[in-house]
Amino acid sequence: MRKFVVDMMGSDRGSSMTLEAVKTYHRLHPDDQLILVGRKEEFAEASSFAKLVNAPDVIEMEAGALEVIRRKESSMVVAVHTFQEEHADALISAGSTGAFLSAATLILKRIPGVLRPALVTGFPNLGRGNFVTLLDVGASNTNTAEEIQQFAYMGSLYAEGAYGIQKPIVKLLSNGSEEGKGSPVGKEAFALLKADSKVDFQGNIEASQIFAGSADVVVTDGYSGNVMLKSFEGMAKAMGKLMKQGFSKNFMTKLGYLFAKSGIDTIKDTMNPKKVGGAMLAGVNGLVVKAHGNSDTESFVSAMEVASRLVDAKMIEKMAAGFAKAEQQ
Repeated sequence: MRKFVVDMMGSDRGSSMTLEAVKTYHRLHPDDQLILVGRKEEFAEASSFAKLVNAPDVIEMEAGALEVIRRKESSMVVAVHTFQEEHADALISAGSTGAFLSAATLILKRIPGVLRPALVTGFPNLGRGNFVTLLDVGASNTNTAEEIQQFAYMGSLYAEGAYGIQKPIVKLLSNGSEEGKGSPVGKEAFALLKADSKVDFQGNIEASQIFAGSADVVVTDGYSGNVMLKSFEGMAKAMGKLMKQGFSKNFMTKLGYLFAKSGIDTIKDTMNPKKVGGAMLAGVNGLVVKAHGNSDTESFVSAMEVASRLVDAKMIEKMAAGFAKAEQQ
């Protein structure tokens, strides 16, 4: 039986969204234990299937790292402490990214050997029919070359555990595939990765090639990764809107839609960011999943599903064992 702690507050849509999400998740996984943290009166009906923990304070979406230290009665901080005290399997929140990552890192601490935690998520790998792992997608705004090098190892461990990819191919996000391309820190990271025997590094990759299937893991600094993630989300929404407009022009295009509906639905499903829903904070002592701040019910359920798959894959144990092995080398 898996045990999840859910921060019910802090998302753009409030506790009404997270309530619907946990109800949906409970229907799909009735044997999982849920511990819900926040203003209990706002989700009291969930007491029939979940344990409720009261936390009267809510950290605003724009709150930063320093704010979380002072707000000890916030749902976010209480959720992290509850996760630790209950020895839960996973923690999910859609609250402020900076505050949540700071709380998780300060309270749970980093896995020994980790320089800096990173947010890691999956993109559709159209060339291989699975997922390409991307990190960092926003845990930090700036990173050193050494941190980016370490992200490659984290990403490799993630791709192996989450997607069953043996010896995943690692590439570095850049503005060109040639070795001399990239920012100053990117060029420095390239040299470090080229000499790193722990990962199968195969050079640079442009953003336009990420979906093509030549890489299993793509590493970058948090700023660039977050821009990439949000660009993908915007592109997916734009594609959906363009297809809707195209097939709504006249009677013949509407008729054409009926014949093409199955294929269109497949495209929409493949490119739908809601199917991923959340990003794992790799590098801390616990399975922490950050859901999008503007998550709807489908997205938040997807984030919980991501957490459940990573629990089953024993991701934290694999990360800890991997870094322990690396420290001995």
